Amino acid sequence: MSASDFVRGLGKAIVLGLYFGTNFALAKISNFVKDIFQLDKDWVTRISMGMVVLSLIWGILGIVDALMVRIQEASWGLAQTLPLTVQEYEASITLHGMRDLFGFAQQLILAVFIYFTFKMLNVQPRLKWMFNLGFVLFNISFMLFEGPIIITPQTGFDNYFSATGWYYLAPIGVNGYSLYVVSPLWYIGWILLEIGIYLMTGWYVYHFYLASRNLKEKLPIFLVFGLVVGILILESYSGSFITALWDLLAFYHIVGYNIIADQISFVTLWHGIVYIAWFPAVAALYLLIPMLANKPLYSDKLARVSALLYLIFATGPLGIHHLYMVDLPVPVKIVTEVLTDGIIVPSMMTFFNLWATVKGANIQWNILAALTTMSFAGSVYAGVMGISNSVIAYDAIVHEGMYVVAHFHAFILFSIVPAGFAALYLMVPMMTKRMWYSSKLAWIHFWGYTIGVIMVILGFSYLGVTGLIRKEMIYPISSTFVTGQLITTIGAIIADLATVGWLINLVLTIVKGRVVETEGLSLGELTTSIAMALNGSDDIFINGITKGIVIVKSELHHLIEKRFIKQ
Repeated sequence: MSASDFVRGLGKAIVLGLYFGTNFALAKISNFVKDIFQLDKDWVTRISMGMVVLSLIWGILGIVDALMVRIQEASWGLAQTLPLTVQEYEASITLHGMRDLFGFAQQLILAVFIYFTFKMLNVQPRLKWMFNLGFVLFNISFMLFEGPIIITPQTGFDNYFSATGWYYLAPIGVNGYSLYVVSPLWYIGWILLEIGIYLMTGWYVYHFYLASRNLKEKLPIFLVFGLVVGILILESYSGSFITALWDLLAFYHIVGYNIIADQISFVTLWHGIVYIAWFPAVAALYLLIPMLANKPLYSDKLARVSALLYLIFATGPLGIHHLYMVDLPVPVKIVTEVLTDGIIVPSMMTFFNLWATVKGANIQWNILAALTTMSFAGSVYAGVMGISNSVIAYDAIVHEGMYVVAHFHAFILFSIVPAGFAALYLMVPMMTKRMWYSSKLAWIHFWGYTIGVIMVILGFSYLGVTGLIRKEMIYPISSTFVTGQLITTIGAIIADLATVGWLINLVLTIVKGRVVETEGLSLGELTTSIAMALNGSDDIFINGITKGIVIVKSELHHLIEKRFIKQ
């Protein structure tokens, strides 16, 4: 064989190797994408999983933003250094809220309700284009909020449109009214978000109408709250759409501007968003607690009445309690304070109903029960914190302080997110037909998240009651403030690492989880099956305590026995 033949043959072998290797790699990637997005499943499962995946992407980016804030504030306390610019710090606060509250929470909420609604009502989806368009517009909007990524700073360009602030006498970044002016793309992003959420939510609510024509039984309580959330979204986002459009037109001086009216319009969403996020947690408790207790709900009527009252007391005009310091008539503020406390009534009805349901039940310790318990306790704890915030005199002291931040994060992290995780632990096997890959990772996630979140809430609360103003990266270097910032930062890192463990478990479940048959199983039977697979036998914390108690008992018994023998 000549040298040229050898080189030619070697070249062919390399080309063939690259060809088959590339095809193999592409096939692997294709299968991975198909598994992640459940592309071989029905349309409802595909769009639900698509929303879950996109929500997790925005959620992770929002967590990165939150960590940037934590690093900035902790660095100042430890070494009096600021690793981020002021613009990066301010943008991180805003983007954390935008990505986690809207891109993550809103999208995940709709995904859970859409999936369970179609499965429980057995209705066929129509007008799919309407949902698809809303889904695309909603997720594109988040690409406009941040601003252009420019490595080399250039005059006239703003890397962070979101480095804005809200003050009582100035709107957010409007040309001619604010010292810091943002790009019009910021407002266009808001408008796209609102159009997207309207299309998706309107599509969702429309299918309740379609289902009602053939529905022979009462709507399940879980879906009652799904409908309440849908209606509340349509009502609440009307205010922010008006605000965004008004701000955009005022930016170009096309229309005049009334700052206080603009703020009142905006808080229609800012008030509603809290309950849009929390009501799904209440719905999850109504769904999971009766199934875990293996008992019917104590009072179906009480649950329906509470859902109606929740909708009434969560309406937009009550958002004025976020504007107590604005120059509004005092009687308006007092009426708002009274009506704000009205939310206590359906809340107590709900907690009593769920408590009465679970009383006397023999519930086995599993990951669903653990997360449900945490959500129930967190709702009570955060709700009690909220009562004090509704009082005008107290709010005047704490409104711009870290105590309000503690209250809000207590609701999100201690109540809403655990209920969301519980729903996902149930929902993922239903969609993927695969059981969770690792029960141990599930328990590491639960305890790591629980410990981390408790530290975050305690740290924020400690900073709040000691007088620290929120959004302050430079603060007095005292043991009081530094300790609170460090507790919060360490807790956030622990909770985030635990959540990364959950994410790894999720990917492994989708790709390698044990295949299970879910067809023909009722929701209660499926819940029992998942609860058994994620039971307390792998609970590292409880098992550790149990072993410790056994060892202590054994040692005490040994010492007593030795003493008795000596005597």
